[in-house]
Amino acid sequence: MAKKLEIVALFLTLSCLLSLAYADGDNNSGGGDDKTSIIVEGNVYCDPCRVQFQTRVSKPIEGAKVKLECRSRENETVVYTLEGETNDQGRYGLPVHKDFQEQICEVTAIDSPDEDCKERFDDIERARVLITSKNGIESKARYANPLGFMKKEPSDECKEVIEELFPEDMPEEFKKKFENKN
Repeated sequence: MAKKLEIVALFLTLSCLLSLAYADGDNNSGGGDDKTSIIVEGNVYCDPCRVQFQTRVSKPIEGAKVKLECRSRENETVVYTLEGETNDQGRYGLPVHKDFQEQICEVTAIDSPDEDCKERFDDIERARVLITSKNGIESKARYANPLGFMKKEPSDECKEVIEELFPEDMPEEFKKKFENKN
């Protein structure tokens, strides 16, 4: 009887050890490495109308470089950076293996390979992203707002596009851009 009890105890001990070995570490509280990554996804586009937002004539930029940066909330010290590049559809995916619940994380488009569409928006555009698995969201994807670059001069079709967006009264800032177009 004692021999059977030893075998059962050994079996239970081994089962417990195996379950610990295969634990996925999803409730990582130390902010260290996590076996499952959070993927920061987004896209980069060319703004041919110089309006600094996406329109129906905006085009994805292949090969645009983006940078994810996480900073301390207290002193703005950069604690993490990761760079990536867009695919042929202008989309990127940045795998992050740490939890940054206590930091401010933002994605910035840093370079466009399109020589005619390299100009930055008036304010350097950043897309803020929450990178933590402790927020109740089961998905590992975190979506950043679209980022863009502008062409040097507005394209010919842009006046029509803006008139569609503002059929009653086009804002003055856009009227000035298209005074010499069409």
